[in-house]
Amino acid sequence: MSGSGPGGLRASIDALVEAGRAAGLDAERVRDEGLALSAAVLQTSRPGSTVHTSWATELGRSGSEFFEHAPRGRRFASSPSTLLTGLLADGSPHAAAYASALVEVATAACTLPGADSGAVGRATTSAGAQLAAAGAPGSAVGAAPPGRMPDAPTPPGVAGSPRASASPPSSSSDSVREQLRALEAATLQALRGLRPPSVGDAPHPAPPTPPGIPAGPPPSGPGAPGIPEQPSAPRAAPTTPSEPAEPVAPPEPEKSVDELLAELDALVGLARVKREVHRQVALLQMEAKREKAGLRSATLTRHLVFTGNPGTGKTTVARLVGGIYRALGLLSKGQLVEVDRSELVAGYLGQTATKTSEVVGSALGGVLFIDEAYALNGDQYGKEAIDTLVKEMEDHRADLVVIVAGYPEPMSEFIRTNPGLQSRFNTVIEFEDYTDDELVGIIEDLSAKNDYDLSEGAITRFREILAATPRGESFGNGRFARNTLEGAIGRHAWRLREEDDPSVEQLRTIEVEDLDEREGVDLTV
Repeated sequence: MSGSGPGGLRASIDALVEAGRAAGLDAERVRDEGLALSAAVLQTSRPGSTVHTSWATELGRSGSEFFEHAPRGRRFASSPSTLLTGLLADGSPHAAAYASALVEVATAACTLPGADSGAVGRATTSAGAQLAAAGAPGSAVGAAPPGRMPDAPTPPGVAGSPRASASPPSSSSDSVREQLRALEAATLQALRGLRPPSVGDAPHPAPPTPPGIPAGPPPSGPGAPGIPEQPSAPRAAPTTPSEPAEPVAPPEPEKSVDELLAELDALVGLARVKREVHRQVALLQMEAKREKAGLRSATLTRHLVFTGNPGTGKTTVARLVGGIYRALGLLSKGQLVEVDRSELVAGYLGQTATKTSEVVGSALGGVLFIDEAYALNGDQYGKEAIDTLVKEMEDHRADLVVIVAGYPEPMSEFIRTNPGLQSRFNTVIEFEDYTDDELVGIIEDLSAKNDYDLSEGAITRFREILAATPRGESFGNGRFARNTLEGAIGRHAWRLREEDDPSVEQLRTIEVEDLDEREGVDLTV
């Protein structure tokens, strides 16, 4: 089965570009974001996988581009995409539609030949992250169709709600299509839920059929876990020109410093990081008080260096720092823009300065987070990016914070490469590896956010997996926990594919067998 037909991956990325254009975004940047998200959903460690070939064929790209885009798209499993972040920071009315288009891309990627059950898990977590960022209530994501009360909160996607009984799909590819149809319907309902109904509103019409999905009631049955029933519902009366426009939900109130620090304190582990962030906040607050009183105060640099192994929470804390700085009045928006070398460096000298300046421009008012910043060392292209970055930090010092991150020793060397960096980055926050107990807490928190529960046996099995996994610089820490959960979500969906009427408990519970690695299952053969 190819995704090239109506509603397939190519069409979904084209629809994302159109949604981006409507929001005033650059079409090429939008397309790159769609490519990155789809590649990340499909990326697998299964030996002999040819899914990158399917992706390249479908989109008219090269296989090497797949592996270039996939690492960037993995960010979207836990946080909103870069462009969605910008729309949200600007209060754009197009943010919800853009989030919906991102979900369409994630789900369409699963229909390509070679996609395995893990792709469903990666699509689920990525979709949930985009919807949560756009403000969709968690319960709405898995809500029942109009006219039916939900039995319980359900995750955004594959195994989220009971199905109506019907003839079984003819193949596993039909099962995936049904899963994706369920996710699309849930997404539309969640985004519609961003507007509270006014008094006297008629029931909402049923969600429109996503592009490429045949009209009419979707087939469902034992081969398609997670397919919600689709009872007919009364449609709202047509709106006449004389009727007032529907009210728009007011934006959520901005969080205070105390609220954001409470979110920081609620994170698993990171005791040293929490102490340092609290100390930085106290210093900045005191500086503001002294300035208000007409006293001299030391000029404190707001830029930070985060050191530590992958998956230790650096991006999460950077996002909270952006919000805290905004609440302190040091930043106008507080958004986080995460990049790496590839997004700062161009193919030719002279172009890198322009590319870096554009990235900085997208981060103005917030935090520019450069992961593995030391990758800029060692060549003239990286030097051009560093020189441009230092200039931009000076030009926009009143409304920009830069956080650079990576392993401790390479980061020290990176800071020493340029006097401008040394003078601007003098606060280093070290992120320690998580303990086994903390990693168990992380996977439980991630499960809860996606409306899953881990059985006692599954938790025990996860501890056994941790004990057998070597710990070194390549160990993913929190990322390892998330990857484990994503694989379990995909295997959970596959395990329940032939259940005629799974209970809510079955749909929510990750069991021992869902954590065990099995040979990848191609969902499209």
